[in-house]
Amino acid sequence: MRFISYLMTKNLKVTPLHKPFLFRFTVFLAGMIIVLGAISGDACALIRDEEIETTIRSWSTPILRVAGLDPGAVSVYIVPEKTLNAFVSGGQNIFLTTGLLMRSEGPGQVKGVIAHESGHIAGGHLARLQEALKNAQLESIIAMVIGAAVVGGGVTAGEGQAGAAGTAVVLGGQEIAGRSLLKYTRGQEAAADQAALSYLDRTRQSAKGMEDFIRILSKHESIYVGRGDPYMRTHPLSLDRIEHISNHVANSYFSDVPESPQDVLAHARMRAKLLAFLEPLERTLKEYPERDTSLPARYARAIAYYRKANLARALPLIDGLIMERPDDPYFYELRGQMLFENGHLAKAVQSFKVAVDLKPDSALLLTLLAQAQLELNNPARTKNATTNLVEAVKLEKDNASSWNFLDIAYGRQGEVGFSSLALAEKFLITGENKDARAQAKRAEKAFSHGSPGWMRAQDIITIVKDKKRSSP
Repeated sequence: MRFISYLMTKNLKVTPLHKPFLFRFTVFLAGMIIVLGAISGDACALIRDEEIETTIRSWSTPILRVAGLDPGAVSVYIVPEKTLNAFVSGGQNIFLTTGLLMRSEGPGQVKGVIAHESGHIAGGHLARLQEALKNAQLESIIAMVIGAAVVGGGVTAGEGQAGAAGTAVVLGGQEIAGRSLLKYTRGQEAAADQAALSYLDRTRQSAKGMEDFIRILSKHESIYVGRGDPYMRTHPLSLDRIEHISNHVANSYFSDVPESPQDVLAHARMRAKLLAFLEPLERTLKEYPERDTSLPARYARAIAYYRKANLARALPLIDGLIMERPDDPYFYELRGQMLFENGHLAKAVQSFKVAVDLKPDSALLLTLLAQAQLELNNPARTKNATTNLVEAVKLEKDNASSWNFLDIAYGRQGEVGFSSLALAEKFLITGENKDARAQAKRAEKAFSHGSPGWMRAQDIITIVKDKKRSSP
């Protein structure tokens, strides 16, 4: 699958959602939801996946804490780019490309990159790039991406094949990962390296992965630069950097601490999942041939066959994985996705329900379940969907898709005030301030004066007014 401009490849169903200036399209491709967006010709992309996000969060949290950063205030985003890159932008936001994740050989290498980027944040290096960011209008682009990091945003229930995918992409173009303006000085790189090594020591983790990653880059520097991988341009290497990291590994008390089996498996699953979702079936089968009976290999093949609509081969694979690991929510999530996209809605709801029962704190899984419930289009399921969506927006208030489906759910039940308020929340997130104000005014009229709904409508009207006042 290639991401070009607005991702025009075969087998895509495109549904227009919004218009002018800030606009999006939702594209459904064999389980991967893609929401295309652009601002004045600029565009960017994100992948949303509960399993991958949980893995990255578990690795980044201890590092961020020793760096003196609030893990709840730092977000790590996955950019669907084959190029190898990682960068910090838009405040305390770390971006990792799928190219970097898929080329990494173990969890230690990814942790080393996260530690390094955390060093840039803690060192205030981003602040020195503000003028370049301003000139490139990247701040507004990043704000759009973060606000639009949704699952299946804006698709009305009943459209069929809506693809409430476990992996969702907010996409529009492929340049964000390679912006040359995000180039650090060698001094900043050295400082971030030193910070990263300190963070890994303080969390009692080996820095061998970080050393391996740097050595791989150094060994193939001309290849990576020649192929356009931006990491080499934005994070300049030097012999001093490599020597410093190697010396640290040679002397650190923690260098021989092995990666946990759980982290090794999580990394292998992440690579398998990304490759199977993003690459053609032939590439997946070459990397994970039928003779490979490991869990990651079977996981990859299940995804790859499902993407080709071959349920006869996909379902037995995922059912086998569920039999082995009945407490794994992500296997049930994938099974629900397979069934959902092939019209088996009631069975899909059952699988999504198990996934949510196993991981009730996931806004993404709750939204997937709710979308499937809305597709069944009956009063009892709509009520259940409403309950799940209310919980989802409590857990992740900035997911525009959850608010959109909540608008649909309330609308079906004749709850005009709550429906308008949910739509206002969605428009506020996606930056459509005029529409947000209009829906908030509508909600204001539907609620009694002084009620919680009325007060929130007032808040949204005030927020939009303040935004308009502060805009140039």
